[in-house]
Amino acid sequence: MIKISVAYQTPNDPAAFDAHYLGTHIPMCDKLPGIVRCEVTKYTGALDGSAAPIYLQTDLVFESQDLAMAAFGSPQGKDLVADMANLQGTPTVTTVGTILR
Repeated sequence: MIKISVAYQTPNDPAAFDAHYLGTHIPMCDKLPGIVRCEVTKYTGALDGSAAPIYLQTDLVFESQDLAMAAFGSPQGKDLVADMANLQGTPTVTTVGTILR
């Protein structure tokens, strides 16, 4: 299993970001061909009580990297990538990993 994780820093307008992200962007993720699951985590802080270093993270899980790349090359994937322009230019870090357990 492959996980693509996208971590977002705090957006300029969190309420508007959340409305678009959860109302439009995530439903687009759910339509990616071959997706096993899509998880969204909104961080509220660190264990020591300090602010979380990221605002929100989305994990997209696929059976293989080939299926993940095919999903992003599909019309649904291209629409999803194009929709990133509607996320206020919020800085992101995207990583790909293999799920070991």
